[in-house]
Amino acid sequence: MFTAKSNGIFTRAIADYHLKDHVDTPIANPYPDGSIEYLLYLKNWIDTVQWHLEDIIRDPNIDPVEALRIKRRIDSSNQERTDMVEYIDSYFLNEYKDVRTASDATINTESPAWAIDRLSILALKIYHMEQETKRSDVSADHLEACGRKLDVLRQQQTDLSAAIDTLLEDIAAGRKYMKVYKQMKMYNDPALNPVLYASK
Repeated sequence: MFTAKSNGIFTRAIADYHLKDHVDTPIANPYPDGSIEYLLYLKNWIDTVQWHLEDIIRDPNIDPVEALRIKRRIDSSNQERTDMVEYIDSYFLNEYKDVRTASDATINTESPAWAIDRLSILALKIYHMEQETKRSDVSADHLEACGRKLDVLRQQQTDLSAAIDTLLEDIAAGRKYMKVYKQMKMYNDPALNPVLYASK
């Protein structure tokens, strides 16, 4: 199943990041460049770094200049994240390009890669919630609450994984088809963001 591979790669990327646990740690992608495994690892690495940038920027004592620098880095990361989703969807478009679509085939609410994006984030939630269940500096109530949340997150992972695998099976069989809509983000584009083009 595709999601078994994906979840394993996400777990590896998260573990590799936390060997140094620093947002400026260079990525050392262990998979062949251009492979789907490479893309999945890179996707999750981007998500993991951004997760920690989001933590840092919420420090109530952060220097405002540093906060702005990190905010712009997060904006750039969001663009990278979107680009990676589109790369992964391009992989699926190529993978299923020869499938004959049934006349009554339907389209899904989201493309496979956007569902995988949610799976990547879910892997991060599971990792960090599990860390919360191992703390020794919190109350028993905190540990119990985090344990319950962790159970829910793991169930979500199981359910989402099954849904993605079913979607891919349906696309492969021609029961569903996929389209990729470029996200066309406007806030980073100097021709589309009114603040940017007004400042010229």
